[in-house]
Amino acid sequence: MENLNIHTSTRPAVGLRMYLRVAARKPRKLGFTMARSKDQFLVFGAPLIGEAEIGEVVASMKSGWLGTGPKVMRFQQDFASYRNAPHAVAVNSCTAALHLSMVASRLKPGDEVITTPLTFCATVNAIIHAGATPVLADVDPRTMNIDPEQVRLAITPRTKAIIPVHFAGRPCEMDALCAIAEEHELILIEDCAHALETEYKGRSAGLFGQYGCFSFYVTKNITTAEGGMVLTRDAEMAQRIRTLALHGMSHDAWKRFSDEGYSHYYVVEAGFKYNMTDLQAAIGIHQLGKVTEFWNRREQLWQFYKRALADLPISLPEDPAKDTVHGYHLYTILIDEKEAGVSRDAFLSAMNARNIGTGVHYLSIPEHPLYQERFGWRPEAYPNAQRIGRQTVSLPLSQRLTDADAQDVVDAVRDILQGGRAESR
Repeated sequence: MENLNIHTSTRPAVGLRMYLRVAARKPRKLGFTMARSKDQFLVFGAPLIGEAEIGEVVASMKSGWLGTGPKVMRFQQDFASYRNAPHAVAVNSCTAALHLSMVASRLKPGDEVITTPLTFCATVNAIIHAGATPVLADVDPRTMNIDPEQVRLAITPRTKAIIPVHFAGRPCEMDALCAIAEEHELILIEDCAHALETEYKGRSAGLFGQYGCFSFYVTKNITTAEGGMVLTRDAEMAQRIRTLALHGMSHDAWKRFSDEGYSHYYVVEAGFKYNMTDLQAAIGIHQLGKVTEFWNRREQLWQFYKRALADLPISLPEDPAKDTVHGYHLYTILIDEKEAGVSRDAFLSAMNARNIGTGVHYLSIPEHPLYQERFGWRPEAYPNAQRIGRQTVSLPLSQRLTDADAQDVVDAVRDILQGGRAESR
């Protein structure tokens, strides 16, 4: 396949158009392409790290300042500027960001927090750790995001907050969710782990509610290896989160080891050990500088998958709405065994056998034994999330993917599905 490195347009490259014409003329046969070797295993979500990031980390190590320090401060400021947010607080994970947002909101035992059943367990676990009770509202089957009407049905006198998750980088219906939150005087905490670049009607994800929580885990759109960020418009809440993230120590406690001279700190709350380090921020500073370049590449890969897989008996992601910006964090396909001739789990195994890593985002929350035992949840109570969770496969979608990598993914998907249909006949 010819080079696809056109980062400023969604128009398919010449090589892609040529491939599609050839594919349309003659169906590919099972085993047509040479499988990747074991030492070429395509790691799902592998980050793209450049020399600038490496150099910044080395400089931090040579400086002797490895913990929370000036580079964390810079990363916070850069991220706030990027998202046009008044306040940003860097922490060690999006899970920590969610937990701190709820603690800062002073949720109490018995308070209920509504969220989606189609999310990573961290969203629900953070609610539990904050002392509140998670309540699930099913998703829209098209967008895979939490359904505002289901949220409305889940509200009780104990409901205190809503945590929408912008699944795969697609923004939730924020007009409806904001209206519900305002009507019922609920706290709105956005889980933006997939939504770094996401926008809804011209506004950045993470700035609709009281808090927006972001992830810089290794598989995310930019990475600090592990890390997270809280955005808020409230200066007092930003300071409280900053204090809670570092043992509950008083403002600017990190400066106590700097060349500004020793100053005492005071513990004002029973806080947590959730601070980001300068080593992490050193990576993030330069990753953030490439955010547009990375987004363009993932959008291009998304369009390639959309066109190259369009004729197969699988469900592809809905196109982004015209008045939104999709973060293009995940490319999720749905494998219905009756249609595809192969089960989702067999498809996963077949991809792995071809040395291509895939993901499952996500088995619905009520499928997990812990939550069934603790809350009595059953998958069938959330039918849309149940079906999606049992059929979903995330294909590799990372700025690190080469044109050849993307072609290998498509070839493997086509070979497996066409082989599966042949066997089912």
